[in-house]
Amino acid sequence: MPDLPARFAAIIVAFAPLFRHRTWLHAQVLLVGAILAPGKRIVTSILRITGLSRERHFVNYHGVLNRARWSGRRAAHRLLGLLIDTFVPAGPVILGLDDTIERRRGKCIAAKGIYRDPVRSSDAHFVKASGLRWLSLMLLAPIPWAARTWALPFLTTLAPSERYCHEHGKRHKKLTD
Repeated sequence: MPDLPARFAAIIVAFAPLFRHRTWLHAQVLLVGAILAPGKRIVTSILRITGLSRERHFVNYHGVLNRARWSGRRAAHRLLGLLIDTFVPAGPVILGLDDTIERRRGKCIAAKGIYRDPVRSSDAHFVKASGLRWLSLMLLAPIPWAARTWALPFLTTLAPSERYCHEHGKRHKKLTD
């Protein structure tokens, strides 16, 4: 991987303590590639954009996401700190929540549920959608060059349906929890 500009490298290196050394070597490629890759940010696209499309051990990059031990919450905490330092160092810190339904079908999609579709529904008309509900927590920050407030997501989590939780013996949490 090519050398990064010092300012950019300092941001990426801030996440290094969250990973073991061997995992970090692969995780930094994924981080840089996710920023640079156009379209869907899948491992294949990330390896292609970073010049590693012929990598023989590409499974090691998948392992960062599904086998390696690292905390997504700690990474979100670190990202929030970087966002606050960059965009609202003097405060106030304002957070926003958004739930999004990812329309998914099939028997293998375990945590799917049926939810009210906020886009196609109105006060008089109720539309249901089947899929996965994701909850995103965002920093609402005024962006000077855009002359408006942007929502900068730093944590996204799956919010499974109440039925799924009961079927799997888990405690159902409301979106606000």
